[in-house]
Amino acid sequence: MNLLTGEYNNTIDDKGRVSFPVKLRTAVNQNVVMVTKGLDRCLWLFTTDEWEAFQTKLMSNASMMKSRSLNVVRHFIAPAQPVEFDKNGRLSIPQSLREYANLSKDCVVLGIAKYMELWDSQTYKDYLAETEDSFRDAAEEFNDINF
Repeated sequence: MNLLTGEYNNTIDDKGRVSFPVKLRTAVNQNVVMVTKGLDRCLWLFTTDEWEAFQTKLMSNASMMKSRSLNVVRHFIAPAQPVEFDKNGRLSIPQSLREYANLSKDCVVLGIAKYMELWDSQTYKDYLAETEDSFRDAAEEFNDINF
């Protein structure tokens, strides 16, 4: 898998299909991605290899006897579904996941190195506006990144 990067504005049709950016489709280099609920009302999309790594790490750190662990596992693992690209390069996002992310016609696809995010455009704009003030403080926590 190549590095997944970029921010792409797109649309979702009435059947819940989103045309996936060619650059990201090429980087994914497979016909299936795993789609699940993310944080902040977006969807996370993983290649099958990255999904396997993510869910293995998550499950190895989770306890079935701890309610907080179960909450996290139920949020990320339970709703995950494999979704195939159709011949036109579209992904048909399952209804339950579209509802979670409040996906309407306009959406944003983000490539974030090892995974991707799918956002409703307005939700993403609102998120950026809400987190703008805390962004600099969060960025300063990465103080050991040098050029």
